[in-house]
Amino acid sequence: MLVEGKLEAIVSFLCSSAMGSVCNGFLLAVAVVWVAVCRGGAQAQLSPAFYATTCPNLQDPIRSVMTQAVGRDPRMGASILRLFFHDCFVNGCDASVLLDDTPTMIGEKNAMGNANSLRGYEVIDAIKSRVEAACRSTVSCADILALAARDAVTLLGGPSWTVSLGRRDARTASMAAANANLPPASDSIGNLVARFAAKGLSLRDLTALSGAHTVGAARCSSFRPHVYRDANVDPGFAMFRRRICPASGGDTNLAPLDPTSPNRFDVSYYRDLMARRGLLHSDQELFNGGPADNLVRLYSSNGGVFNRDFAAAMVKMGNIGPLTGSAGEIRLNCRRAN
Repeated sequence: MLVEGKLEAIVSFLCSSAMGSVCNGFLLAVAVVWVAVCRGGAQAQLSPAFYATTCPNLQDPIRSVMTQAVGRDPRMGASILRLFFHDCFVNGCDASVLLDDTPTMIGEKNAMGNANSLRGYEVIDAIKSRVEAACRSTVSCADILALAARDAVTLLGGPSWTVSLGRRDARTASMAAANANLPPASDSIGNLVARFAAKGLSLRDLTALSGAHTVGAARCSSFRPHVYRDANVDPGFAMFRRRICPASGGDTNLAPLDPTSPNRFDVSYYRDLMARRGLLHSDQELFNGGPADNLVRLYSSNGGVFNRDFAAAMVKMGNIGPLTGSAGEIRLNCRRAN
């Protein structure tokens, strides 16, 4: 931030010049506190009541469209949740993942972890149309996606949480940033921990957020290496999944991430991990003699703790790098900048 940069420059000058005598513990303490306030300013501007006067009934059309979409296709709930995750992990929760490519911009939709995989864009379009009809040029696509992800979870039987609002939309997107930031299915537990830590998320957040894989499906190309090559997989489960996913071909064939209850947001995912029936390599890494083992055991036997931790982690993830104030814009169409 500009103010932050100016303050740091002033402190540096005072501490290195003839005025060094004023560079004491008090001055440094004030500087540190002010810089922290500047850096935390974006998060502080988010509020559950952000649209209380400008769009007071905002959540009604979002809930309505999401109820219809998940009712038609329960997997869509998982898809919207995944959209939100993939948005927040690339330059913050700014709806950049929704932008179509242009002649001058290659965006995130065709990045390695997104191409022919992310879905639900039309659901967000439908919500945006309803919201624009009620509150013109007021509600960001970033906030719509955050609320839709929360509703997706609750409609599938999962927990609810209060969504802070006030995010604004990015004007651009980056395939390179998506390729660099999104965790691939091949990630080790060490890589996962490092990627999440870089976003301010703990091991507990990582393990709880991974529980989103209690719903949804994955493509054969994502789980083939695990069921054909890894040793930490139940042989019967691997054989069953190979029927869906041949050694070559069939890359787009789908299998549920949680075969026990693929359309129910519960703790079956963690029980599957303990039985070595995680579909993805990165899933099974959470229960493979590593630092997340005890959390997997805890969540597998205590749905209340999982629900609480998942909701808390979703709030933290929703606070990653939002654009606020005059930054960004309020898109009229979520697929393109104004």
